[in-house]
Amino acid sequence: MLPATASPGAPDAPEFDLLVVGGVGVDTVVRVDRLELPPGDSTYVEPVRDHLGHTGSGVALGAHHLGLRTALLDFLGDDPQGDLARAALDRSGLHFAHLVSPYGTPRGVNLVDRTGRRFSFFDGRHPADLRLPRAFQLPYVERSRHVHLSITGVNRDLYPDLHRLGRGTSTDLHDWDGEDPHHRDYALGSDLVFLSTAGCRDRYERVMRGILAEGRATAVVATSGAEGCHLLTRADGRLHHLPAVDPGRPVVDSNGAGDAFVAGFLYAWFRGHPPLDCARAGSAAGAFACTTAGTHTGFVGAAVLDTLLNR
Repeated sequence: MLPATASPGAPDAPEFDLLVVGGVGVDTVVRVDRLELPPGDSTYVEPVRDHLGHTGSGVALGAHHLGLRTALLDFLGDDPQGDLARAALDRSGLHFAHLVSPYGTPRGVNLVDRTGRRFSFFDGRHPADLRLPRAFQLPYVERSRHVHLSITGVNRDLYPDLHRLGRGTSTDLHDWDGEDPHHRDYALGSDLVFLSTAGCRDRYERVMRGILAEGRATAVVATSGAEGCHLLTRADGRLHHLPAVDPGRPVVDSNGAGDAFVAGFLYAWFRGHPPLDCARAGSAAGAFACTTAGTHTGFVGAAVLDTLLNR
């Protein structure tokens, strides 16, 4: 059960624990020996596969797999990639509603090396001014306790309604450098903010503290892959480092690990656990996602996270 403190203005009996807005697409995963160009102009690789991918899908599917009542909204193209995404979401049983985008379904090409490290090429095909209509989003917001906004831009105008209705909010800034204005509305408008240190390396603490100082966040988490994660909360102002969790199995693919982290963190947060325990739950979920090849192909179960949280 979600604690009332998770979202003070939420309805007494929400239909959805979590609403995820934006971030549905298809990933083409190419497994390579190293993330560098080999000699010549071609090479053989393992079979190239297409997967339901992108950040909104990962957070929503991870939460759904953990038993949270979850809904997902976005644009999709009327194209083969859109068909793939819709079919995968239908099979999952996740509540998904979409509008057709004339620009097609967003795609990414992800290179994954033999250690599981990846580099993604995201096509960002939606124009900057494309928005999901308020009339489409708002009924879902009104039926949800908490809203997670992917940084794709289609949901950018939703924050005034979220704040007016008192909904809990979260976002993942990914590899934000702390300066790109595209991310700033999300960084300053959300209650829980996630990002990767990949975009701000040795400046991540300064970026995290800037989010707390300028925005409304109560907690900021910066993930650092195999180096673990960093947690900063408004309550104590201390920067905490948590080591990475050993998943107990070989790491083969880091695609979707950050999205799984967010889902695991929210699962614990909604149950009233303190932020450090939420970060541990996120770390466990993210580590588990790295043990299966492809994007959003493996999710940790609620029993595993409950065991971790109850220790």
